[in-house]
Amino acid sequence: MNAEQAKFTLELFAPGLEHESQTTRKVIAAIPQAKCSYKPDPSSRTALELAQHIATVDVWFLNGIANGNFPSEESKPAGLETIAGILAFYDREFPKGLAKVKAISPEKLAQPINFMGMFDLPGVAYLGFTSNHMIHHRGQLAAYLRPMGSKVPNIYGGSFDEPMQMPGAATA
Repeated sequence: MNAEQAKFTLELFAPGLEHESQTTRKVIAAIPQAKCSYKPDPSSRTALELAQHIATVDVWFLNGIANGNFPSEESKPAGLETIAGILAFYDREFPKGLAKVKAISPEKLAQPINFMGMFDLPGVAYLGFTSNHMIHHRGQLAAYLRPMGSKVPNIYGGSFDEPMQMPGAATA
C-alpha cells in the first residue's frame, strides 16, 4: 500500500468509526446497571464483560495503529466496574485514539504492523478490524438488551423502542 492509498483508506474509515462509536455508546448506555451480570448462556460473557471488552479493545486497536504495535494483551483500566464508568472511559479514550490515528502521516499509515504473528498489514488496514470488532460485539450486546428488560436503540434503522425518524424535509 502506498501513502495515497493509506490516506484514502483513513478518510474512508474514520467518519464511519466516529458514527459507529456513537451507536455503540447508545447500546452500552442501554444496559441496566442492575442487570449487567446477565448472560444468555453459561459460556457467554456477561453484559458488563462484553461492554468492557468492546470499549477497551476498540481503544486498544486505535492505540495499536497509532503506536505501530499491538500489545499482546488489552489493558483493563480501573473504573470499568459500572456502565457509567465504561461510558466515561469510552467517551474519553475512543475519540483520543481516533484523533491519534488521524494525525499519523499517510506514509506511516501505509507501513505494515504485525498483529500477533497472524497478520502483517498496513496500519490503516486495521481500521477495518476495529469497525468489524465494534459492530460484531455490539450486535451481541444489543441481543442482550430486551431479555434484560431494556429498550433497544436505533442502530441501522428504527427499532420497536426507538422508531426511525425521517428528516423533516422527507416527510413533507
